Amino acid sequence: MIRKAITSLIAASVISMSASTHTSSVRLLYTTDVHGNFFPTDYISMQAATGSMARVATAVDSIRKSEGSHNVVLLDNGDILQGQPTVYYYNYIDTTSRHIASEIYNFLAYDAATIGNHDIETGHNVYDRWRAETSTPVIAANVIDTTTGQPYFEPYRIINRGGMKIAVLGLITPAIPAWLPENLWEGLRFEDMASTAARWIPKIIAEESPDIIVGLFHSGHDASKKTGSYVENASVEVARNVPGFDIVLIGHDHLKYLDSVTNIDGNKVHVINPANNAQAIGSVRITVERDSNGAILSKEITPEIIDVSRLSPSQSFMDHFAGHRKKVLGFVSRCLGEVTDSLHSSDAFFGPSAFMTLLHDLQLEISGADVSFAAPLSFAGVIARGPLTVSDMFTLYKYENMLYTMELTGQEIKDYLEESYSLWTRQITDRQPHLIDFQQTDPTPEQNRLKNPSYNFDSAAGINYTVDVTRPKGQKITITGMSDGSPFDLSLRYKVAVNSYRGNGGGDLLTKGAGIPDSELKSRIVGATDKDLRYYLIKAIEQRGTVTPRIDANWQFIPADIAMPAAKTDRTLLFGPLSSKNQK
Repeated sequence: MIRKAITSLIAASVISMSASTHTSSVRLLYTTDVHGNFFPTDYISMQAATGSMARVATAVDSIRKSEGSHNVVLLDNGDILQGQPTVYYYNYIDTTSRHIASEIYNFLAYDAATIGNHDIETGHNVYDRWRAETSTPVIAANVIDTTTGQPYFEPYRIINRGGMKIAVLGLITPAIPAWLPENLWEGLRFEDMASTAARWIPKIIAEESPDIIVGLFHSGHDASKKTGSYVENASVEVARNVPGFDIVLIGHDHLKYLDSVTNIDGNKVHVINPANNAQAIGSVRITVERDSNGAILSKEITPEIIDVSRLSPSQSFMDHFAGHRKKVLGFVSRCLGEVTDSLHSSDAFFGPSAFMTLLHDLQLEISGADVSFAAPLSFAGVIARGPLTVSDMFTLYKYENMLYTMELTGQEIKDYLEESYSLWTRQITDRQPHLIDFQQTDPTPEQNRLKNPSYNFDSAAGINYTVDVTRPKGQKITITGMSDGSPFDLSLRYKVAVNSYRGNGGGDLLTKGAGIPDSELKSRIVGATDKDLRYYLIKAIEQRGTVTPRIDANWQFIPADIAMPAAKTDRTLLFGPLSSKNQK
């Protein structure tokens, strides 16, 4: 009898507890580093694309339908304004219509977005217009208006969804001044991410009392990577050292990441990155249990990365943007001239190439410099024989950099190249037969990731030199003279053409390599274009009409009997057999 009474009492207690608690659930979705990949077509290669916001739209529509729009939050993490002709056209060609990126945010009903470094690179006219035209709040607490001392964008956003109050704090990597000329971010400064978060999180907690705090950071996960004096990828460090965050959504480095850290208060913080080009989206299921007074008893957070690359594009999205697609297609299809043979950026990894010779020639022609520095910005780009179109110019030059003319001494030119080729190549020994510096000591076709980004693999034109692949950094480069036959002098100053990313210290080739202090870079600039380099490349190609590719063999990997077999092996690892080059 007593046992029966106790059982009844326990059952009543459980029912009472169940009745006094309430559970709510929200699905948080986000994109990052979309880079203008809005449609299932790559308007540079003119091939089908696996990623796209059209496929993201399919996923978002499905989740909103199944879970209710009132239970779904949609965020973007920046770098949407640069990368494809879709955005270039609305950045610089059609500047009166509503910007396509603004229209996409509005169409998909994004709740908030951070701004990325490649958005800043478009310049004030573009990102200020984009922000004004979209109903989506653009947030970044560490971008400061130097006139007011206050954040230039909204620092954070409160989103009420599914019975939860969610605070989203935006931050951007602060390394902008190391990459971009000041005219693009005039009147702004970019503060440290950790110190900014440490100021804003207590304020948000005190003034807003949110249930969930989300970090929306355009910055990667590896804090060991420094750009000049800046911690470029501070996201995980912020999650660990600034208590208050439940979730940190990251980007910028284009690397998938799904992990958690324990912060200094002993609480778990989930960190997620679905990587770039709208191939995948980040998804976080947030479940909160409350007592009868509304106090939170528990939080359950389940992050995942959802591949959208195999989804069918949203027909409503495609229909809505049909006019935009038609305009962009007309722009990229415009014929500029003709090329008499195909050009492959893959050739540039293994020696002098027609692809890089064309770019160097154009940079020297546009700038009037003595020496040109440039890297293959397209990893496996192909410009096919036949008509040269605007889309080919995006293959030839991927980014919207300006062209600088700088003064460097001969010694600085040599040291610059020592740094570049040390990032690019290994010191070949009997036990290490590879020319390219891979992440793996003995890479396979499945493990062939470069140790360093190829956009820092600068070669030079205007000088003749050799690269000894058996020697260490500092002893690789021997400059034998100017390409016009005149002597090269380590003590003389030369005019050198570089892109603005490099000229502002990007990649550390001028700072760590040539040894020029950050503070001195600006004084070395003796000329700069007022428009992006691709604009001038287009004009130069139109003037030429016909381009006949040639290879300027002004530099060589030596000894040839060691370098050539290693190059052949590594070409196959990176790009497959030589005969398998794909035509456009």
